[in-house]
Amino acid sequence: MVIQNTTNYNVRPVFPFTAIVGQDEMKLALILNVIDPKIGGVMIMGDRGTGKSTTIRAIADLLPEIKVVSDDMFNSDPEDYELMGDYVRDLVQKQQVIDTKLIKVPMVDLPLGATEDRVCGTIDIEKALMEGIKKFEPGLLAKANRGILYVDEVNLLDDHLVDILLDSAASGWNTVEREGISIRHPARFVLVGSGNPEEGELRPQLLDRFGLHAEIRTVKNPTLRVEIVEQRSNFDQDPQACLKLYANQQLDLKQKIVQAQANLSQVTLDYELRVKISSVCSELDVDGLRGDIVINRAAKALSSYEGRNEVTVSDIQKVVKLCLRHRLRKDPLESIDSGSKVEKVFNKIFHDS
Repeated sequence: MVIQNTTNYNVRPVFPFTAIVGQDEMKLALILNVIDPKIGGVMIMGDRGTGKSTTIRAIADLLPEIKVVSDDMFNSDPEDYELMGDYVRDLVQKQQVIDTKLIKVPMVDLPLGATEDRVCGTIDIEKALMEGIKKFEPGLLAKANRGILYVDEVNLLDDHLVDILLDSAASGWNTVEREGISIRHPARFVLVGSGNPEEGELRPQLLDRFGLHAEIRTVKNPTLRVEIVEQRSNFDQDPQACLKLYANQQLDLKQKIVQAQANLSQVTLDYELRVKISSVCSELDVDGLRGDIVINRAAKALSSYEGRNEVTVSDIQKVVKLCLRHRLRKDPLESIDSGSKVEKVFNKIFHDS
């Protein structure tokens, strides 16, 4: 197999991730998902105008470029069988010449009015029946492979579409079937949803499928508000100067994430800590085992991000609210919010026992 490289640079300026003030919970949730996409995405709920979209685009722009097969509709990896479409797999097996290029990590926006065909893609039935050719028109899931799929106002999206997105994000594959004809392609992406709780909540069954749940609020501190406004104004006036100012911080964070991805498989989690994690989930009456699994994954990702090979109690404490607050059963008579309830049970099991 011969691989030829070309490079494609996206010059559109994006607000630097390291320049974003505050919203640490949201930033941590995104970084952990980038380190380990199997965490299962993140749901970001918060007030309007709090920088949700800006932060999500900034993390995508921060990530290192990925190598893809040129002119491939699925952003296929030329070396990983799990991340390549059938056509590219055939070329690799036949040891054909494959042209590759470097691209920015795909950042795909899913509009609220999107149809199932727009999301999943469509098969040209007429061409299939008349000519015997499987002609596939890729959807947003194909474009998002190996990238980030962002759904703004996900709580207003049709439940059926949300279910499709979550299924694809969990399995890493999208299957389109029409009139007995089936096409399957890789669709491994980090699913990021955002919304305003005032406009309605997701059904608990769908909410539970998101790995992490970050809550963000409007910054109240006047000094911080002024700093945020000034940074945004400076970027709008001279994007290149702003990018240059934060170039070293961006590079440091990028290298830290790449190192964390490489070392993730080396991180261990002590058996006693795993038992305590499950005790927290049991005490909170969390349905199923997703909570246990996600806490284990997120704690390992955080430990790797901070340059350690063994998970600590502090790692678990930093991620436990992100992992569990959206999995608790709603009790209208309770005055304590879900995040505080998780923290209270965590302290009881990890510190008081």
